[in-house]
Amino acid sequence: MANAEHGGRPAEPFGATAVGGTRARMRAARLGLWLIAAVLAARQVALVLTTPSGERLTDLETWVGPAGVLHVSGSLYDSTEFTGTPFGGLVLKPLTRSAEETLGWGWTFGTLLLVVALALIAARALPQPVGRRTALLAAPVAVSLLMLSLPVRNTLWLGQTSIIPVLLVLLGCFVARGRRAGGVLVGVAAALQPTLLLFAPLLWFTGRRQAATTTAVTFASATALAWAAMPQDSTTYWVHHLAGVGLGGPADALANQSLHGALLRLGLEGPLEIAVFLLLGAAVVALGMRRAVRYARDGQLLLAVGITGCAAIAVSPTAWQHQLLWVLLTVVGRVGKRARDRLVWPVAVVLVMTLPAKMMLPNMAFLYPLRDNVVLLAALAAATAVPFLARTSPYFRDPEPTPYAPPVPARFAFVPLLPFLRRVLIRPNLLLELLLIRVTYAGYAKVRLAATGGSNSAGRARAEEHGRQILDFERVLHLDIEHAVNHAVVKVGWLREFFDFYYTSFHFVVPLTVLGLLYWRRPVHYRWARSALGFATLLALVGFWLYPLAPPRLMPDLGIIDTVHGVQDFSQPDYGTLTALTNQYAAMPSLHFGWSLWCGLVIAIIAPKAWMKALGLLHPLFTVSAIVATGNHWILDAAGGAVVVGAGFGLTYLFQGPRARTVTAAAEKEDEKQVSSEPPVPVKDRTPS
Repeated sequence: MANAEHGGRPAEPFGATAVGGTRARMRAARLGLWLIAAVLAARQVALVLTTPSGERLTDLETWVGPAGVLHVSGSLYDSTEFTGTPFGGLVLKPLTRSAEETLGWGWTFGTLLLVVALALIAARALPQPVGRRTALLAAPVAVSLLMLSLPVRNTLWLGQTSIIPVLLVLLGCFVARGRRAGGVLVGVAAALQPTLLLFAPLLWFTGRRQAATTTAVTFASATALAWAAMPQDSTTYWVHHLAGVGLGGPADALANQSLHGALLRLGLEGPLEIAVFLLLGAAVVALGMRRAVRYARDGQLLLAVGITGCAAIAVSPTAWQHQLLWVLLTVVGRVGKRARDRLVWPVAVVLVMTLPAKMMLPNMAFLYPLRDNVVLLAALAAATAVPFLARTSPYFRDPEPTPYAPPVPARFAFVPLLPFLRRVLIRPNLLLELLLIRVTYAGYAKVRLAATGGSNSAGRARAEEHGRQILDFERVLHLDIEHAVNHAVVKVGWLREFFDFYYTSFHFVVPLTVLGLLYWRRPVHYRWARSALGFATLLALVGFWLYPLAPPRLMPDLGIIDTVHGVQDFSQPDYGTLTALTNQYAAMPSLHFGWSLWCGLVIAIIAPKAWMKALGLLHPLFTVSAIVATGNHWILDAAGGAVVVGAGFGLTYLFQGPRARTVTAAAEKEDEKQVSSEPPVPVKDRTPS
């Protein structure tokens, strides 16, 4: 090999082939990502344009409607629907005239182009050094994230102009040639959204003082121009409504993700609320600007821009959902010395900015203050608390690596290992894991309910037909014991109460307990077990979607007594059940039994003592008895649950390989064989010097 490399000829084709293969994969990945971005953009535009005109671009009605800006003779704020500055009302009229003439098409496609431009500028502004892979893939990923984000979706849907100030700031900071031109762009953005005047101190303290001065002068000139042209409107906005407070909706509405809105929702009002707001706002501005200046001087100007925008969100009197795009820019910040911690912040930001708050946190009363202010909390964290790494940190480019189990030829070689399922020997980041589990379960609940068209009544006939098919098949197999078991248990009070309690209490408690113990005590096994559970649940969702099935308790004329939910009113389409919360026809396969079987198998495999293994296997036995005795499942539902759990373990092995402990043991044996096959080392060489 050494001679071949020195000769050069044999090595060159090999190197060229490897480089060519890498380039081909990069081109394919880039093309795929651009295709995803295009599909997402087309979907968002199609959703807007295919909606009836009275239901889409509703905020655009403040411009082009019968009482809109273009047709109103009095103040812009007579209807309190227009929330922009007087300068915004002055300069955006020509745009809305074209939007009115094209019935929203021009406005929608124009907004789409602004979003793409914003993504391209952000991708080019990533802090250096940027690898070739990141440079090639950043633009389509940025477009996709923006298209998925709630602010952009709201902007497209409502017909808002909130993209324009963000784009103007980025143009002024990263594209404009000359400090005056950049200052003019940022000043116009501040004239459209006043709290963006915070970018003037950022420019000043980072050495661009001419741009900062131009920003302030432009803001003052634009505001004065609007005041001269529309004195009544300017007085209404700046004096009576205090820079927009009370316009577009009540200030304590959930859509207002500013400190002012949060304090009002917490019950503070009057002079006390104003004093607290001003005090907290001053602290956020001081901390946020100090951090922004530090990261800008460190060469992370895009992160500094995002931090400044987050501070502007917090201190703004009103920060509506379509104005919250600044939080997404902070995704470029790097947090954590260890590789396993590096994804926590970007994943949290993406989830907060793309999913409703109800999917982030459970529907529990004590969590409402967090859930109602989740975007504000993310903005505050980015502006004041998140410890982003400096480029001078040795961990900026090279975080502490994650230890992986060595690969062994113990699986099907033609199936590639999935990178996100690699056999890690340590526990994952807890916050990241909790976020993903919560969001995954929220998605599972939504898909489960959507399997019958969003309500149980929509799939009732089909589910009952499938119920009759299952019952007929069980009769052929002589497994139709549901009626007999149900009525036998009902006659024994303590037994009925035991199975009711077991059915309602252990379904979530036991799997969560097993996952928690594995995470804390057996991190090597945690990922393997969690992946198997995830695959099983995903396969169960496919079953719910393809085969909605009425459980025995919801089958008319079968005579099954619902011991958990009580007597059903069969004159009502939904049988009196909580149909708005869950799909009552998601019975095949039974995840009640499937999750219990997963718990039993994991305990049986991992538990060190025989009595622990036996105790773990009792859980699926009690669960299958409970689901049949309470009338909630057929026997074949449990069989279906066993099938998806087995498939879950099989897929985990297929894509991830054997358990990490097995892999480690095999590698150690292989090392021992290699050591034993090596020639003995002379004694004098083993003597320490």
